[in-house]
Amino acid sequence: MSQEVLDIIVKKITEQKGDEAIEEAKLNFDEPMIILDTKNWDVKTAKLLRDDPALAFDFLSCITGVDYEEHMEVVYNFFSTTKKHSMYVKVKTTREKPSVTSVESLWKSADYMERETYDLFGIDFPGHWNLRRILLQDDWEGHPLRKDYVTDKKALGLD
Repeated sequence: MSQEVLDIIVKKITEQKGDEAIEEAKLNFDEPMIILDTKNWDVKTAKLLRDDPALAFDFLSCITGVDYEEHMEVVYNFFSTTKKHSMYVKVKTTREKPSVTSVESLWKSADYMERETYDLFGIDFPGHWNLRRILLQDDWEGHPLRKDYVTDKKALGLD
């Protein structure tokens, strides 16, 4: 079943965006996973995942960021409550100016998760209605989950 879902996802996104849109598509722990560059992730593509009757990914359960030093990624975990299938979408972006289109207008659960990813990784989500820090103070400098973040362990009492 998972391979069938992956095949449908690849076919639909390729029809919408072209053959080069998906960098990688595979089963990851028996779940469909695709990797896209940030230029291929937009509201239209996200709407396809949510609104296409064969996919119907109506539940966004998790958004998180990953810092790979050479690039950053935003990882989305989707589930279809009607079809009972799930998938992962990884969106690659640069470290210098990380930016991934917001999906908050499509899945309200993205609101706090995008804000948390922005706060801890510094990834911008254009289109988010209220992108500001959620966990750290407004005057906090930097983004603590980035690999280049410098921590003063002594000042924090962690030495």
